[in-house]
Amino acid sequence: MENQFRREDAIILLHQWTQSESLRKHALAVETCVAAYGEAEADRLGLTGADHESDRDRLITLYSTTALLHDFDYEKHPTPDEHPFVGVRELERLGWPAETRTAILGHAQYSGVPRTTHLDKVLFACDELAGFLTACALVKPTKSIADVEVAGVKKKLKDKAFARGVNREDVYQSATELGVDLDAHIAFCLEAMKARAAELGLAGASA
Repeated sequence: MENQFRREDAIILLHQWTQSESLRKHALAVETCVAAYGEAEADRLGLTGADHESDRDRLITLYSTTALLHDFDYEKHPTPDEHPFVGVRELERLGWPAETRTAILGHAQYSGVPRTTHLDKVLFACDELAGFLTACALVKPTKSIADVEVAGVKKKLKDKAFARGVNREDVYQSATELGVDLDAHIAFCLEAMKARAAELGLAGASA
């Protein structure tokens, strides 16, 4: 697996294409969850210690950059006819890895591209959920993700009036595809986002 691009390269591209602060924050939230799964996958594969440092860094960077760029074309090309296809063509032109492009295509259910790799499934599983967890945090009086709990998230998932833009079926289906319990998936993503709360703008109203 080759990945010549750094996280900084993905941030630059994201900012070139996306001016909306909320969309940029969404990219960071999804990256937070996906990168955490990348670290866990690196551990599972035994990519620990000095001998595996470069392989570990490459894998985590692949997960991180893919997540950052999954919606980078959405602001300019929001229709299903164009997103994420326009962005993926640009990534191909720039030489971004096939793994990144395939995962980005796969996160859109309507693309017809199957999700076969761990990265494919993780991106799909974290996309809608990261947005939902952000919404759960912002309705708290404190506006802090530190105050969001799994039970509250599951209760709000059942409330169709809350965060209407989040596709509940995708949340449920993606956890099944990833082979993880929904409660554990929510808890995992919550912990990842809590660790980067300030960067995500979710550290609280007084922060």
